[in-house]
Amino acid sequence: MTTAKTAKQSEPQSTAPSNGASAAPAAAPTVGPRMRALREAMGLSLRDLAERSGVSAPMLSQVERGETSPTLAVAAKIAAGLELTLSQLLRLDEGPHVAVSRADSRRRSERGGHRFEELTPPLPGQRADVSLHTLEPGATTGGREDPPMHEPGSRETAVVLFGTLALVVDGSRYELGAGDSVTFDADLPHHFENEGEEPTRFLAVIAAGLRRS
Repeated sequence: MTTAKTAKQSEPQSTAPSNGASAAPAAAPTVGPRMRALREAMGLSLRDLAERSGVSAPMLSQVERGETSPTLAVAAKIAAGLELTLSQLLRLDEGPHVAVSRADSRRRSERGGHRFEELTPPLPGQRADVSLHTLEPGATTGGREDPPMHEPGSRETAVVLFGTLALVVDGSRYELGAGDSVTFDADLPHHFENEGEEPTRFLAVIAAGLRRS
């Protein structure tokens, strides 16, 4: 007569972390370095991001160093503090990491002798834009009383490709020629003018949130 075994085989038990960390999405190994790069690009300290996101500075530091993986709820708070969606932070909605903008399919606009093309495609989380502008003689990029079109902290760099160009920013005027470049705080009232006799062409690069007071 055989005897039934009474000892129950023990089953491994899973433990759930209680400090805001858990198994994260597949993108988790890259969240820390990406989060730190975005934070530093915005000029934020860990304490600044903690205040903006509601996630403690020690927890943010652990995530950046790869010592822990945030829960989706915590990652969503971090994304909001970086002015991104969760998908943008985790790069869930990104396609290939190279985006080609073809000359015949760029976004274009024209107003009053001012033509411009957007050279950068609208990518998730993008904080810099490059555009190509052409000003006919006597044309401007906007009215003298137009309000700033860029968010607080933005900076703009313009490079004159050919012709002459005048920048009027916050009441001051700067004359530029072919090959010249200028960088200024783009959240101040500004516009460009072409007072020459030939069309002027220039590139403009606008980076958001670089200057922080």
